[in-house]
Amino acid sequence: MNSQVFRDGILDGQVALVTGGGSGIGAAAARELARLGARVVIASRKTERIRAAAAGLTKELGQEVLGMTADIRDRDAVGELVDGVLSQHGRLDILVNNGGGQFFSPAQFITPNGFDAVVSTNLTGTWNLTQAVANRWMIEHGGGRIINITMNTNRGFPGMAHSVAARAGVEGMTRTLAIEWAFANVQVNCIQPGVIASSGLRNYPDAENMVRQAQTHIPAKRLGTVEEIAWAIAWLASPAGAYVTGQTITVDGGRSLWGETWPIPDPDPLPEWSIPVEPWEIDE
Repeated sequence: MNSQVFRDGILDGQVALVTGGGSGIGAAAARELARLGARVVIASRKTERIRAAAAGLTKELGQEVLGMTADIRDRDAVGELVDGVLSQHGRLDILVNNGGGQFFSPAQFITPNGFDAVVSTNLTGTWNLTQAVANRWMIEHGGGRIINITMNTNRGFPGMAHSVAARAGVEGMTRTLAIEWAFANVQVNCIQPGVIASSGLRNYPDAENMVRQAQTHIPAKRLGTVEEIAWAIAWLASPAGAYVTGQTITVDGGRSLWGETWPIPDPDPLPEWSIPVEPWEIDE
């Protein structure tokens, strides 16, 4: 199946690395980039999951998608990952920093280890991979696109103080790197997904009621899809994104803009939503 949005072959000859590529937004991004002609490597710290995802995407797409294992918090492991991609494909043009994770907790109950783990994964891990890709390839070989997946950092996000702090750090880092690396034709941008119907929702307690409540506060009155985030990633990776750098693009159906002063009636019923399940996740 070809892309529903972009022309065939727009990323021919390019190589993309997608972290957190075993499910959700990462798998959707890998699928879209591969459909557009890129050779894709997906990475995760969970070996069995990434192998299953790579095999599933390879079968679905009819082209090889490589799966590699790395803990992005480990700088040596990150270096080995980037070297492995370069050894296999000889170049690295697109980096999608989608790997991360967090948990809900009131701020006063976040433990030191819990805070450090979230910051280490989402901020330090993103930095580790970004610097490694830039230093090992992009800066000396004509540039590239780095696309960081963050979250809504523009408003308060109760229960997510640790993750908002880390993701806001990524966004600030993105703006700075966009300037520093402009000389090398490296574009660095962020995408802020809103409430997306993805496998990540399974990690939250009482997700169904939480999402139903959130849905009424989204002007679009529906959840986003993983494909909609993948399309935004592909747009930034394509020639259309060549003059965009240092930006944080919000894809959230208007949720971050809206308060309560202008009522938007809920449709009756609210649109249904479901978390997509990749074929390789069925037996998990």
